[in-house]
Amino acid sequence: MSNDAVNKVVVELSVVLGSTEMPIKQLLKMGRGAVIDLNATHEDDCWIYANGELIGRGEIMMVGEKIGVSISEMMR
Repeated sequence: MSNDAVNKVVVELSVVLGSTEMPIKQLLKMGRGAVIDLNATHEDDCWIYANGELIGRGEIMMVGEKIGVSISEMMR
């Protein structure tokens, strides 16, 4: 497989830190910049998904002014 073929592979990554429940009515009222309280803090583990499948666990970290994820465990 050439590098060109590898560069064309698309993988959707998602990082989940926490969750919450709210009525759709409340969600629709939210505007840009709205804050949603989660049941987690920045110190809690996050879950890493690739194409919707759980692949690992990690920790949220700051990289300069950006937010990053340090992978602490890979799932099988």
